Amino acid sequence: MDSLEFKTDMAFTYGEPSPMGPGIVRLVAPNPSPLTFKGTNTYLVGSTSLAVIDPGPDSDDHRNAILSAAGGRQITHIITTHAHRDHVDGVAKLQAETGAVTAAYPRDPEAARIALENSPSGRFFVDYDFSPDMAVYGGDTITGDDWALTAIHTPGHAPDHLCFVLEGRRVVFSGDHVMAWNTTVIAPPEGRMADYVASLEILLDRSDDVFLPGHGGRLNSPQRAVRAYLLHRSWREKSVLDALTAGATTIRRIVPRVYRDLAPQLIPAATLSVQAHVEYLIEKGLVASDQPLTPDRDLSPL
Repeated sequence: MDSLEFKTDMAFTYGEPSPMGPGIVRLVAPNPSPLTFKGTNTYLVGSTSLAVIDPGPDSDDHRNAILSAAGGRQITHIITTHAHRDHVDGVAKLQAETGAVTAAYPRDPEAARIALENSPSGRFFVDYDFSPDMAVYGGDTITGDDWALTAIHTPGHAPDHLCFVLEGRRVVFSGDHVMAWNTTVIAPPEGRMADYVASLEILLDRSDDVFLPGHGGRLNSPQRAVRAYLLHRSWREKSVLDALTAGATTIRRIVPRVYRDLAPQLIPAATLSVQAHVEYLIEKGLVASDQPLTPDRDLSPL
């Protein structure tokens, strides 16, 4: 059975490119935090013309590191896995420097408006105004001189999340969908657990050699990691349901039973994660609650 083991070692130096394979280098942005680990990973793909995947935050130092790593080669495409600010805030100035085409899954403006008004999860870390030059959907391929990247739509962490497969290689740029250093935050309404589980299952049918994630080090046994993620979510779901059955009848009461000895700054994220599991349990007909769901709304097992 595959168990979830976190890999928190990561060899890098801010501002210096690290080779990840032929025609792939990684730069780590200087935006470390409890939710971004060491920082956002930016990847340069190609040998002649280049694609930049996830330019990261709006940082002069990081942008200069990207341009230095390009070494005079043309950056033709700026590709983002999703529109969270730690991935897209650096897009505008990098595009101004390079003239590159931006490419991403287009977000629904109306859904964005609703989320902005009502979401404790999306208010600060989603760029609702981000609009790519090139709309990319699952199955679409973006091509350069010596590279091609095919998108897999993997909603869950974000509705617009894409992973990218490097054609001709068993390499997937997995964004925040699958990482080695920690589990992915699913924070409603920006995140949806049912979508996340379904998106993980899509990756199980593949036979990749490596995932290169948006944060943390590479995953060298990616399908095993996906199975472990699915198992972890199943265990977490059971622990949420067990806590509810034992008398913790609100999300706020469930959190300390599921996440023990949690640092105070992580309680909001844990609360949203439990909410995501409760929403999924409601969809599966295992829990009942009045709507809209809130941390203090009464829950009952069915």
